[in-house]
Amino acid sequence: MRPQKTRWVRCAPGERCFRPQCQNPEDLQGVVLGLDEFEAVRLLDLERCTQEEAAAQMGVHRSTVSRILESARRKIADALVNMKAIKIEGGCCAFGERMEDARKK
Repeated sequence: MRPQKTRWVRCAPGERCFRPQCQNPEDLQGVVLGLDEFEAVRLLDLERCTQEEAAAQMGVHRSTVSRILESARRKIADALVNMKAIKIEGGCCAFGERMEDARKK
C-alpha cells in the first residue's frame, strides 16, 4: 500500500461528535469521519467548490478528492439512516494553507 500524501485542511473541527438524541448512548454505534473527509464535504458541499478546486486546496489529485468524498458521503448516509453517531478525527492532514497558496499572496 502506498503511503498517504498529506492533505491540507483549513477548518480544524476541534472536538466534534454528533449523535442522535433519541438513541440510548450505551446502545449507540458510530462512524469515524476523517479530517480529510470532513474537509472534502466542507469544500464541495458547503463551499460549492469543484473537485479540481478542492484538490488544489487539499494538495491532492482530483481523483483522490473524489474517493475521499465518496467515502465521507457513505459514512454520513450510514450514520443518518442507521442512527449512528459521527465522530470527526484523525487522518494524514496538516492544518492551514498550502505553501503554494501562501506564496501567491
